[in-house]
Amino acid sequence: MESTLVVIFWICLAVIFYAYIGYGILLYALLKVKRWMRGKDKAFDPDFVPEVTLLVAAYNEEDFIAQKIENSLALDYPKDKLKFLFVTDGSDDSTPEIISQYPEIRLMHSPERAGKIAAVHRAMPTVDSPITIYTDANTFLNPEAVRRIVRHYADLEVGAVSGEKRIRSTAKDAAQGAGEGIYWKYESTLKRWDSELYSVVGAAGELFSIRTDLHEEIPRDTVIEDFFTTMRIAQKGYRVRYEPEAYATEAPSASVKEELKRKVRIAAGAMQAMWRLRSLLNPFRYGMLSFQYISHRVLRWTLAPLGLLLLFASNVLLAAGGSVFFQFILLMQIGFYAAAVLGWLMERRQLKVKALFVPYYFCVMNYAMYAGFLRYVRGSQSVLWERAKRGE
Repeated sequence: MESTLVVIFWICLAVIFYAYIGYGILLYALLKVKRWMRGKDKAFDPDFVPEVTLLVAAYNEEDFIAQKIENSLALDYPKDKLKFLFVTDGSDDSTPEIISQYPEIRLMHSPERAGKIAAVHRAMPTVDSPITIYTDANTFLNPEAVRRIVRHYADLEVGAVSGEKRIRSTAKDAAQGAGEGIYWKYESTLKRWDSELYSVVGAAGELFSIRTDLHEEIPRDTVIEDFFTTMRIAQKGYRVRYEPEAYATEAPSASVKEELKRKVRIAAGAMQAMWRLRSLLNPFRYGMLSFQYISHRVLRWTLAPLGLLLLFASNVLLAAGGSVFFQFILLMQIGFYAAAVLGWLMERRQLKVKALFVPYYFCVMNYAMYAGFLRYVRGSQSVLWERAKRGE
C-alpha cells in the first residue's frame, strides 16, 4: 500500500511540476538549441502592408464603445489599407447609435442575440481584405498593433497571429489584479517561446488575427471560439505566431468572484475543445504541435488539477506513516493552501495583500477547471457570455 502511495505521490508531483514550471524550462532549453542551430531570424519586410479589416463584435458596450472607436481610429496603419467593421447583434442599449455616429466605421446590427460566433459568421462573408483582426470591445490596442501583427503574414506558412493580453494594474487595483497580471505575464512568455519553437497553441480573443480565406464556420455552440479557430488553422498545417508588441490592454476583474465567471466558462469551453480537437493528441500525426498542445494546455486542463488533489491525499497518508520527508512536504502544502485561504479572507475584506493573492488565484484557476468540467458534462454552459465586471 505504501509503495503504491509513493508512486502516486511522485507521479502527481512530476505532472504538476511539468505542467506549470517544467514545460517552460524544457521549452527554453529547446529554443536555445534551435537558436544555436538556426542563427538569427530574418528581418521583417517594412513594405509589406496588406489590406486589413478590424472586426469588433460588441454587445451592450455603451460605456466603452466610443473609447474603443477612438482607439481604433488612432491605429498607426495606412488609412486606405485599414477597414473597420463593428457587429452589434442583440445590443439593446445605445451601442449601435454611438457607432453610427462615426462614418469611418461600417456597422452591422441585428436585434437578435445569437452569440459572438453567429455575429462573426454573419460578418465574415462581407470581409474582402486578406487579413482579419479580431479584438474585444472593452480592450484598447497600442498604436503599432496592426503593423506588428500583419508583418508576420509575409511568411506564407503563417495562418494566424495572436497579440498579447495585458492587465492594466495601478496602485488602486484590488489584489486580484496581481494574480491575474502575473498569470498573464507568465502565459505571454510561454506563448512567445511556443511561437518561436513552432506554433502558439490557441489565441486569446482580446486580440488575434487570421488569413481571411482560412475562416471556416465553426459550430455555433463553441464556447471558446478564439482558441478553437486558431487551433483549427494550426491543425491544417499553418503556424500560429505570437506578437508581444501588439497588445490589448484591459482592466482586471473587479473581484475574484467576477474573474471566476470567466474562468469557469473558459474551463467548460476547454473541455469541449479538447473533445472536438482530440485528433491533435496524436503526436505521430501532428508532431511538435501535439507536443506543445499537450504540454501547455491539456495537462493543465486535466491531469494537473486532478494531481493536486491526489498529491495532497497521498501526502497525508504517507506523512501519517512517520516519514520526516513527507511530513515536511505536507507542511509546505498546508502552508500554501493556508496562504490561499488567507488571500480569500483578505479579498472578502477588500484588503490588498498581493503575496497571498497569487496562491489564491492559483487555487481559483484549478477550482474553475473542476466547475467547468461539471458544467460541460451537464451541458449547461451557454454560448452567450456572462459578462464579468471589470475594475475601474
